[in-house]
Amino acid sequence: MTHNISGIPVEINKKNIKNMRLYVKPPDGKVAVSAPLSMRNEDIEKFVREKAKWIKRQVNKFQNQPRQSERKYVTGETMYVWGRRYYLQIEYGGRYSLVLSGEKVIFTVRKGSTVDQREKHVREWYRELLEPEIARLLPKWEKKTGLKTESWHIKYMISRWGSCKPKQRKIWLSVLLAKKMPECLDYIILHELLHFIERGHNARFYSLFDKYMPKWREIKKILNSVCP
Repeated sequence: MTHNISGIPVEINKKNIKNMRLYVKPPDGKVAVSAPLSMRNEDIEKFVREKAKWIKRQVNKFQNQPRQSERKYVTGETMYVWGRRYYLQIEYGGRYSLVLSGEKVIFTVRKGSTVDQREKHVREWYRELLEPEIARLLPKWEKKTGLKTESWHIKYMISRWGSCKPKQRKIWLSVLLAKKMPECLDYIILHELLHFIERGHNARFYSLFDKYMPKWREIKKILNSVCP
């Protein structure tokens, strides 16, 4: 349910959790609050009002960032793969394929294919790039932290880079991470693993981040930028 609090649209979700959590999500600065089932709406609104100045600063940061134009998947557009910019070259054929060649991504499509059809294949291609990297990096961070996953999944998400279910030891990672520098994938894997032992973004959570990834703040800035 969305509430307007101090001029800020806030999506409020009540869940079976102990502590309230506030999110300002990329790419457009959507504001959301997760709150315990027993918490009164008045207390949630008070919490948001107290944080209003900070929230507005974060929203402005997202909204003032340069944006990539809406995709049409035509020759000359840019695509990012692991933080590097490539130029799209469309070719026509019987089967869809994407191939990196120098500074280009050669995208073979069927004549008359729609933007949605092309985007579907691009997402699947990103998934194929991302999957082996997760399989390679996740065991490294499990070993470093001593935190083990029961399962992990790749999902198309535009409002967050990852999510998890701590009790079930499950994590989900956004397919769009294949656009970002490899360090960003490390960051999100560690972020979700640490939520297994610390649900909120509090002092303990960030002290654990400092322990395992001292330069995480720099990586977070890169992650939430348009490029790389």
